[in-house]
Amino acid sequence: MQQQWPVLSYQKGKDTFETLHMWTQIVGKIKLATLPWINHSWHITLHIVPSGLTTQIMPYKDQHFQIDFDFIDHHLKITTSKGELKKFDLHGISVADFYHNIFGLLKELKIDLIIRPVPVELENPIPFEKDHVHKTYDDEHVIAFHKALLSIQNVFMNFRSEFKGKCSPIHFFWGSFDLALSFFSGRRAPQHPGGIPGLPDWVAEEAYCREVSSCGFWTGSEDLTEPAFYCYLYPEPEGYKSTKVKPQEAYYNTTFREFILPYSAVQQSSNPEEKLLEFLNSTYHTGANLAKWDRELLEVEYGPNPNNSSQ
Repeated sequence: MQQQWPVLSYQKGKDTFETLHMWTQIVGKIKLATLPWINHSWHITLHIVPSGLTTQIMPYKDQHFQIDFDFIDHHLKITTSKGELKKFDLHGISVADFYHNIFGLLKELKIDLIIRPVPVELENPIPFEKDHVHKTYDDEHVIAFHKALLSIQNVFMNFRSEFKGKCSPIHFFWGSFDLALSFFSGRRAPQHPGGIPGLPDWVAEEAYCREVSSCGFWTGSEDLTEPAFYCYLYPEPEGYKSTKVKPQEAYYNTTFREFILPYSAVQQSSNPEEKLLEFLNSTYHTGANLAKWDRELLEVEYGPNPNNSSQ
């Protein structure tokens, strides 16, 4: 029997998702301030864990620390290699409160960092210190969001296991607030035009410097008012957008230039994992064929999965 995936609603969860988005940007920028630059910005991402989201380990002078969003106890937690733990409740606070709370705790831990306190990838962003607009944290929507991420990560990992070329971790980008996975052909790509709000053009140029097929999940936006999965190729091969992909609920969105599969189609399926894998495989295979990727080189050969062999 398949485990039922949680119901997600952009309309009902919008305020909570927007608040979380800003909070994750603050935490992500702290991570950015501590680590050397890694290709495709992979060093700045957050990661899914059983209790929520984590930065993983970050160095600072003579110690290491980690920041976690605990979506079970509903706290922001900072732990250090010196055995210290600081935390605060996520209920009833604005983005400005969160900003002051987290930097107050870091100061107590003798971690002195500076970030640019303005959100990225948004039109007309509100500086964190002045954002008293976003202040919603609804347990129901947070718990459903976290459960969905855990289920999605499992499917993404199965999908990733069939690819043996260069590929990203499965990770959460706080700029766009999405869980993402990318495969690369190994060939250079045309220079990306940039133009992403709040980001220097060189960041996008470096992120898309190689041909890439990316898939992911996000909770929706004013332009796409429902949680959804996506897949796109950069550069987009000729004929990609007009190709039929599976499952039948999937479609090409001309605004985003991506294939979209509504989360609801997966959640309501009798086999959500199979439905999502069908979308991931169909969009990737279609794009890789049209772009003439060397699939024999990049993909695991057909046959027994070594991960399933007995030890």
